[in-house]
Amino acid sequence: MKTRFLITLCTAMVVGATLIAAPAIAVDKADEKTPINDTWVTSKTKIALFADTRVHGRQVNVETKKGLVFIRGKVDSDEAKNAAEEIAKGIEGVKGVKNELQVVAPSKREVVEDKDDAITARVKKQFAKEPILKNPGISVQTNAGVVSLSGEVPDISTSAHASWTAWKVPGVKSVKNDLTLKEKK
Repeated sequence: MKTRFLITLCTAMVVGATLIAAPAIAVDKADEKTPINDTWVTSKTKIALFADTRVHGRQVNVETKKGLVFIRGKVDSDEAKNAAEEIAKGIEGVKGVKNELQVVAPSKREVVEDKDDAITARVKKQFAKEPILKNPGISVQTNAGVVSLSGEVPDISTSAHASWTAWKVPGVKSVKNDLTLKEKK
C-alpha cells in the first residue's frame, strides 16, 4: 500500500514538473528559447521561495506582470524580506522585483492579518458602490494597512479614482497603485 502511494506521488510530481517546465522552454526552428511567460516566472519564484529556509514561502504572495515580479505578504524579519527579493531576482526571466513585503513579528501577525482582511473587505465594498469601479478587474490586497491595487483598467482616470477611493477607507495607511492601462486595439 505504501509503495503504491509513493509510486503514484512520484509520478504525479514528474508529470506536474513536466507540465510546468514544458511550455516555458519551447525551442523554435532557430534553436533559440522563446520568451518565458509570466505564469512560469511566478511558479518558479514560488517554488524557489518554498525551497529556501530563510523565507517561509507560504507567507509570500507572488504575481508577475511582463517580467516584473511583485512579492507581497508578511515575513518575520528584514533578513527574510531581503532573502525573498534576492531569490526572486535570481529566477530566469525576471526583469525586476517590486518588494512589497511587510516585516511583522509573528506575535502580532494574527492581529495585523485580521485588520488587513477587514480593510480589504471595506475597500472592495467601497469599489462596489462606485459605478466606475464596479467591474474593471481590480485586485485588492492589504499588507499591514498598505493597500495594493493591481489589474487592468480602461484609463488613467479610473486608476486615479481607484487610488483615491481606497485611500479614503478607514484603516488604510497608504495605497500602492500597480494598475496598468488596457491596450487599445
